[in-house]
Amino acid sequence: MPTEIKVPTLGESVTTATVGKWLKQPGETVREDEPVVELETDKVSVEVPAPAAGRLENHAVKEGDEVEVGAVLALLEAGAAGKTAAPAAQPAPAAAAPAPKAQAQAAPPAQTDYDVVVIGAGPGGYVCAIRAAQLGFKVACVEKRATLGGTCLNVGCIPSKALLQSSENYHAAGHDFAAHGVLIESVKLDLAKMQARKADIVGANVKGVEFLFKKNGITWLKGHGKVEGTGRLSVDGKPVTAKHIIIASGSDSANLAGIEVDEKVIVTSTGALELSEVPKRLVVIGGGVIGLELGSVWHRLGAEVTVVEFLDRLVPGTDNEVAAQFQKLLTKQGFKMKLGHKVTKAEKTKKGVVLSIEPSAGGAVETLEADVVLVAVGRTAASKNMGLEEAGIALDKRGRVEVDAHYATNVPGIYAIGDVIAGPMLAHKAEEEGVALAELLAGQAGHVNYDAIPGVIYTWPEVASVGFTEEQLKDKGVAYKTGKFPFLANGRARALGMTDGFVKVLADKQTDRVLGVHIIGPAAGELIAEATMAIEFGASAEDIGRVCHAHPTLSEAVKEAALGADNRAINI
Repeated sequence: MPTEIKVPTLGESVTTATVGKWLKQPGETVREDEPVVELETDKVSVEVPAPAAGRLENHAVKEGDEVEVGAVLALLEAGAAGKTAAPAAQPAPAAAAPAPKAQAQAAPPAQTDYDVVVIGAGPGGYVCAIRAAQLGFKVACVEKRATLGGTCLNVGCIPSKALLQSSENYHAAGHDFAAHGVLIESVKLDLAKMQARKADIVGANVKGVEFLFKKNGITWLKGHGKVEGTGRLSVDGKPVTAKHIIIASGSDSANLAGIEVDEKVIVTSTGALELSEVPKRLVVIGGGVIGLELGSVWHRLGAEVTVVEFLDRLVPGTDNEVAAQFQKLLTKQGFKMKLGHKVTKAEKTKKGVVLSIEPSAGGAVETLEADVVLVAVGRTAASKNMGLEEAGIALDKRGRVEVDAHYATNVPGIYAIGDVIAGPMLAHKAEEEGVALAELLAGQAGHVNYDAIPGVIYTWPEVASVGFTEEQLKDKGVAYKTGKFPFLANGRARALGMTDGFVKVLADKQTDRVLGVHIIGPAAGELIAEATMAIEFGASAEDIGRVCHAHPTLSEAVKEAALGADNRAINI
């Protein structure tokens, strides 16, 4: 009587698998415990062995079929003789029609070096790697930098915030402390020490990620990662195999045609973080988050800062009322604005750089002289020189990797998260996607609510938002109501001497559900967390208003704005 080869138990909560590849064909002789077929699940790739020696009679299922635990895969006539395995198939003739790239290497190797390999150790990549390791996967992370943490920890979020804090302290000592009765006769700047402090902070953070890799048993594959196809990649030319490959390569500073960056006098954000002296005149090309944050650093330290922005406003995408107030406050601080203008030429001289600018809509050309020019016109997906197109992975017109709702590319077993895919280029967005993907690969319900991703600009004052703007709600035809509360009416803000700005809450006119919150003022980046929580859990404006907030705190302004959506604010 033939012996049945069945789908074995595959692990806790795993009830089905996909037939990946038949290793033995009907009529072939197999030895006891010799692998007969490969099965694949979201968690593992397993080989099913023959329960006894004999001849394989038939395949009960086909490659690609989904099968349940206990289902019959094939019949084996135990002890029977049969033909030996056929030679490996030869490549198809050159004239044969090639298979679509997306279908190449549809099944990973039978045995892989790792369950998960993440390419890129930025916030999305390293967080994804850690979560995958927590879930029991064997994980490696590919990173070509000498340190982990990606752009954010090395030359982005962390060093910029260190300099922002230091420059705030320097400015406050020279301009604000006297109002508090703290008199300082002479305030001096030690830029070298300020830069050294920044470097120490960066070092501590990147070493922290390295410690977390060791703690979670994650292998750091040092070098340049290149995707070869399903289950296959290389690191500096050395082949590596994995059940799942995750592209988390992040983004690079965008270039501006005709302007050559040297990271000395014409710099990106990377060079702007490393200046050895304060420029007398700094021109920032781009009125977005990065340019305004770094412009703020050098303005506080003494630079004359001019912002050239193609649009007629700052920070596009931000609530219009907030953006207008933001521009007003920056101008009051001493920023010069050339909105609705574009840079057409940058000529280096012995004294610095001469920029040619003209109105975006066309018009007379004028020149601006600068000691340093910061090009901050956005970022682009870092998808080049990784073998993505050669592997058949689809990219959009902006070079971003196209993925489905579960972060899967069109090539089986390859996924992408973070700045290299569509969506806001934010470290915390990438982190959330990394966690969600790791959990999806483990058969869990990973999910990211893109309507609850906060954004923060760490200037002074800070600007923070989450959810929809008024303009977006109008475009969608959503009826809404507004509650607004100024920090001037907040007791703690007055005590701090930080009364610029306001909190605005947008709520559905019928249901009172919070649709968006926008804050400009002190600690906006911290206050937005409460609003994000409210949107994530579908809270109403009244829910926020009825929560007891400690007094005196800045968070009371959020409560008052929420009450204001129903004309119930108390302190205004």
